[in-house]
Amino acid sequence: MMDNILLVARREIRQILTMKSFWLTLLILPVALALGPILGDTLDDSEPARVVVVDRSGGAAAAALEARFADDDDRDILRSLSRYVQRYGLESADPGAPWTQHDRWYTAADIAAFREGGGIESAIERLEAVRPEGVPEFEPDAREYEFQAPPPELAAQEGEGFAEAARELFDSEAKDAPEVIVLVGENYPEDPRIGLYAANQARSSFVTALQDTLTGDLRTRLLAERGLSAEDAAAIQAAAPAIEVTTPPPGDGAREALLVRSIVPLALAYILMMSLMLSGSWMLQGSVEERSNKLLESLLACIRPEELMYGKLLGGLSVGLLMIAVWAGCAGIAAYATQGVIADMIRPALEPVSAPGIILAILYFFIAGYILISAIFVAIGAMVDSMSEAQGYLMPVLLAILLPITFLLQAILAGKEGLLVQVLTWVPLWTPFAVLARLGMGIETWVLVGTGILLAAAIALELIFLGRLFRASLLATGQKPSTKRLIERFRAQKQ
Repeated sequence: MMDNILLVARREIRQILTMKSFWLTLLILPVALALGPILGDTLDDSEPARVVVVDRSGGAAAAALEARFADDDDRDILRSLSRYVQRYGLESADPGAPWTQHDRWYTAADIAAFREGGGIESAIERLEAVRPEGVPEFEPDAREYEFQAPPPELAAQEGEGFAEAARELFDSEAKDAPEVIVLVGENYPEDPRIGLYAANQARSSFVTALQDTLTGDLRTRLLAERGLSAEDAAAIQAAAPAIEVTTPPPGDGAREALLVRSIVPLALAYILMMSLMLSGSWMLQGSVEERSNKLLESLLACIRPEELMYGKLLGGLSVGLLMIAVWAGCAGIAAYATQGVIADMIRPALEPVSAPGIILAILYFFIAGYILISAIFVAIGAMVDSMSEAQGYLMPVLLAILLPITFLLQAILAGKEGLLVQVLTWVPLWTPFAVLARLGMGIETWVLVGTGILLAAAIALELIFLGRLFRASLLATGQKPSTKRLIERFRAQKQ
């Protein structure tokens, strides 16, 4: 019996391996991993938004705006540098620098010290001196805004003429054409109205920063008018508490840690789903071709129907595991042979699934899920005479499987283990996906054992009833499987 099963399995594997769609599918992930960094760099829009400030009140407002956005950019760089240094333990690069301190909201004094120390160029130079091999280089984000000198077209324009000139600049194809124009009138601050012209919808962050900066400038001038010196007025406006910020190291925050721990389990659930859909369609196609070419009669003259069904299941499982092994190998190479944010995330993501018990659980639920769903595809293939007829049965089955899994993965990503997740964990049709997806969040041992036993029992019952359906449907060519016939085939006993 085992020889016949292996013979059918080998034939099934050879048949699938001859399909061009199999090789195209197999190469999708390696190609995506190879092209991903290249396409990411190509599609990344790192150009800062070009801003022009036309200040007809003397230039103080324009200077204040440029200083505010420069401070914001340097504060963002300091935060990124601090997280990078904290992640890789590179504080020895410059123990006294602001970017090696991780317990503060960076103040104007910190920004000034950062600039006096040489800014980002000096920081990168110091980091390179202590950066160990294998640690990715620090890559600062591009500045969000770039301030340009006002173009001559705007110099003498007023009112609607100014707006028209601004629109012409926005429509210009010149590479240095401004995207945002701010107009400060000559009667400012007596007339506090500010004109804002944008090529697209202005970002709320820009409008908020613009309003905060000019509000502070107005208040400083009002304090000076009340008799305070300009220095005292500016000091009052700049007064702010020194906020100490306590946050977990990169990767240790509750939400961040949950996402990192769930990367591999969620990927396993998704890969199981995807490989089942692919191999199931290939098995269906093979079964339909066997019926249309009258090969089933020849096969059944040599082997029993049960041997044919088990052989098909073993062949489909082998092909699916081959695909997954290739994909896992490519992902492992991408994680450990390359550098960057993705590789840096995949490495700690493997830790939750590296324990021997978890590895055994992954293998069990993965293989059990494959058998459970593949048996349904094999049974469908035995009932139909054409691929169009197979699609009619396949679509409801796919929807019944995929829709709950979609909701399940969304719930896991949100860090929720509500009623839906609990129910899907204990329904055998979705148990493999639910258990695999929940491994990153942590799942009780008794749940693993209980669902494993329930899944094994469900597979045993499935093979019994679907085996009857498979055996009774094999030679029923041309007979539409009505509900009554399906029930009769489920009841059919072995001859």
